[in-house]
Amino acid sequence: MITIQPMCPEHLDGMAELEQMCFSMPWSRAMLADELFNEYAVYYVAESGERVAGYIGAHMFLDEGHITNLAVSPDLRRQGIAGGLIDKLMRIAVKSEIKHMSLEVRESNAAAISLYLNKGFKVVGKRPGYYSGPKEDALLMTAEL
Repeated sequence: MITIQPMCPEHLDGMAELEQMCFSMPWSRAMLADELFNEYAVYYVAESGERVAGYIGAHMFLDEGHITNLAVSPDLRRQGIAGGLIDKLMRIAVKSEIKHMSLEVRESNAAAISLYLNKGFKVVGKRPGYYSGPKEDALLMTAEL
């Protein structure tokens, strides 16, 4: 059973492990820990028992939000965890009077793009050379809440 709850210090090791598994340029544990003290950061963790199965993070300021990270353990993908995390974040954003949510996604990440489109995001632009390791363009996507 998957539960979604706000990030706390006990999640940091599992989140850092997911970063290493999921991203070519992972955030460090220290970078994730800094988000606990960022007044604009909102992070939720999906747990399967004691294990961090996935997480999502965003920065919210005034009426805008930006998804910084979304990661799900490779062995638990395609089970609705990412969608559940997005839904939770979007509910919190609406309660916080956020009007627009944005994100960047690798242009080659068809599964993530499809998920975001299904959650109401639209491609509104491209950021050339945004990613490194390997170098790749990002699609800029936004959703109106």
